[in-house]
Amino acid sequence: MQRTARAFWLRSPGVGEIRSVPLPDPAPGTVVVRTRYTAVSRGTEALVFRGGVPENQREAMRAPFQEGDLPGPVKYGYLNVGTVEHGPDDLLGRDVFTLYPHQTRFVVPAGAVVPLPDAVPAARAVLAGTVETAVNALWDARPLVGDRIAVVGAGMVGCCVARLLAGVPGVRVRLVDVEPERAAVAERLGVAFEHPEDAEGDCDLVFHASATEEGLARALALLGDEGEVIELSWYGDRAVRIPLGESFHSRRLAIRASQVGAVSPARRHRRSLADRLALALRLLADPAFDTLITGQSPFERLPEVMPRLADGRIPALCHRIAYVEDDD
Repeated sequence: MQRTARAFWLRSPGVGEIRSVPLPDPAPGTVVVRTRYTAVSRGTEALVFRGGVPENQREAMRAPFQEGDLPGPVKYGYLNVGTVEHGPDDLLGRDVFTLYPHQTRFVVPAGAVVPLPDAVPAARAVLAGTVETAVNALWDARPLVGDRIAVVGAGMVGCCVARLLAGVPGVRVRLVDVEPERAAVAERLGVAFEHPEDAEGDCDLVFHASATEEGLARALALLGDEGEVIELSWYGDRAVRIPLGESFHSRRLAIRASQVGAVSPARRHRRSLADRLALALRLLADPAFDTLITGQSPFERLPEVMPRLADGRIPALCHRIAYVEDDD
């Protein structure tokens, strides 16, 4: 097998580069994976790239196969789809999802890869980590039949949450965003779209995923009495003001955090992390998720693409990175 691979490293905040890295010899119980696609998380990964992870959260925000330490140099990422080139017979030749950074080939324990269901194409499977975040959010929120629900923030996470909610019987789902072009995305996801100023209130639940304090304030305003906001945004090192005056207490409103690092307490005793990821991959048999893939670049261009994704010059939902056989 080849002895080296190439990987994307954050050299320092805002500056990335591709490095040649050694590949360890595969030991019993490991697999060698050739990457086909990775994707860039527009939330956490963009914060990491900008150097926006608070010092007291750097250990908590470690990716499963991260090398180096924040703020850098560090190899970071967790949306990887590839093909097993060496390993047990039941995995050999299979396309798999792995929580691995942007690298052309890698060696990991066999238990770290999850085979793709036959109905899920590799090009769509890069969304597995984001759909997994949405699954955890729904487990946290426990929506009921007939609920009135808004999702504030039509990014990757918000769109995945909205699509899963669309399958709950009788639920009224509104995807709320300041960008009018997201209306077409909402239509393809099978949910209604509203601008924040025009959004219908009296909601039982609001999922907030805009990562702005204005979005959080609007999420609270959309709640009905005793309603709850499920907070999916992560603000990194930014301080955020929350409007807890006026009617917040008299209406008995609530804000609850949801974070994908651990299985929701509602399912923690009956579902493992592996169970949750396998469920996310099964849900990706739905072709509606293809609408979230809004661009693609070759691996070689990642050092120039990442800054443009992080600062919004590429206004992507999910930007996919494609790898070719001769990358190594």
